[in-house]
Amino acid sequence: MFAPFIFLVFLVGVIANTVRQALSSPLNRIPGPWYARFTSLVLKYNEFIAKRTRYIHALHKTYGPAVRIAPNEVAFASTAAVKEIYCSGGSGYDKTEFYDLFKVYERRTMFTTLNKDDHAKRKRIIADRYANTNIVRKPSLDGIAERAGSFVKRCFDSVSVSGSLDLYVCLHSYAFDCVTHHLFHPYGTDSLQNKQDEDMMREVTFDDSLQNRLVRYWNPTLHRVFGKILYSFAKPRETPMADDFVLHTSSKTDAAAFTLLDRLRGNPQLEELDVAAECLDHMVAGIDTTGDALCFLMWELSQPSSLHCQQTLREELHGNPGVGFDRLPYLDAVVMEGLRCFPAIPMSLPRYVPPGGRTIDGYILPEGTIVSCQAYSVGRIEQTVFPDPDTFRPDRWLDEKGDADRRRLLFAFSNGGRGCVGKHLALAEMKMLLQAVYSKFSTLPDETMTPESMEMSDQLVSSRPLGQRCLLRFIPTTSEVMA
Repeated sequence: MFAPFIFLVFLVGVIANTVRQALSSPLNRIPGPWYARFTSLVLKYNEFIAKRTRYIHALHKTYGPAVRIAPNEVAFASTAAVKEIYCSGGSGYDKTEFYDLFKVYERRTMFTTLNKDDHAKRKRIIADRYANTNIVRKPSLDGIAERAGSFVKRCFDSVSVSGSLDLYVCLHSYAFDCVTHHLFHPYGTDSLQNKQDEDMMREVTFDDSLQNRLVRYWNPTLHRVFGKILYSFAKPRETPMADDFVLHTSSKTDAAAFTLLDRLRGNPQLEELDVAAECLDHMVAGIDTTGDALCFLMWELSQPSSLHCQQTLREELHGNPGVGFDRLPYLDAVVMEGLRCFPAIPMSLPRYVPPGGRTIDGYILPEGTIVSCQAYSVGRIEQTVFPDPDTFRPDRWLDEKGDADRRRLLFAFSNGGRGCVGKHLALAEMKMLLQAVYSKFSTLPDETMTPESMEMSDQLVSSRPLGQRCLLRFIPTTSEVMA
């Protein structure tokens, strides 16, 4: 008879302790919604429905560049915060366990290492393969150019066959073929022309495991107990074709000298499964980030409000035939503005405040507090640097005044020692593809497309179009028609 009473006393005690901790927290000085003091459920709900990025951005617009989003979590969007969290001490703060979700074959890759020392060891092995000096070498660029040519062929085919091309599929195929060229040449994929390789790309790109993986992160015990029930409506990540391809290909011993595989296999510290895990991690990241960023950018360039940008880009390309992608200022401006508006990784990159606590944007944060910045907001909140932030304006990147500030706030590849190692490869892929396409075509949306289908749908760190399709019409330029 005392059991209900004892349970009630216990429940009241738990609630009282939660309220006491919430009211006495040193984070109470930080602006934010009242409920963030007490619970992370609202944040988790927005994560679960794939709207975390926009939810946090709305909070920034209401409360400013520093906002409390959960009892022990704060989001920032200022230059000073980016520098402190991601660049202090070279590599910034250590990562949280959130990155355990990205372990491959239960191995830690460079991306999933939590502390800076482990990350530095792995980066020393890998970094030279992603250095710009390696990316711009002929074997690497020739591979990208060949794949851009295959993409252009698909564009020409769409003119005579269907009238429209699904960019979401073709751009992810392009990114897939480019990254596997960099990882494995001569054993890369050809998904732009090979159906079996395209099916492998679709397996990775059309993955729908967000909710399952989030539950595993939030409550591993709950995930184990109810895993079978969860599977019925939220499937785990399953990529058997990609796994087989990488496990088989990463065992090759004769990959080209510029490839990542050549570098990894030459290191005695790494076991076979470590090599495969690192390769699969880079392959998946290279597909989603470049594919999604290009898809959003080409969709924007095809909108009526941005057709003048498309025309200016085409004029630059036609006026500079044969000029390298890295010597075209307006092309660079288009890509920079695309990465600001539609960053490859728009979401929060969580870190732990180090022992002893830190001060960020004037707020004292105790050790263990989770802090982060998200590229989507960093490129929009400081309107003195990015006036009219929701408008796509490539010309802002041509103004020498404020250029240093703009580039400091371009957080699309993160910053500091743990920033995206594939930045130079991604930029080369994006610029060479745009150069190849817009020197030959103008683009317009297919009449069946709607703005709603192109809204951002958050995944774990990347975002993709909600409808997972992007139909564009490719209209050959006069010179191409005459040819």
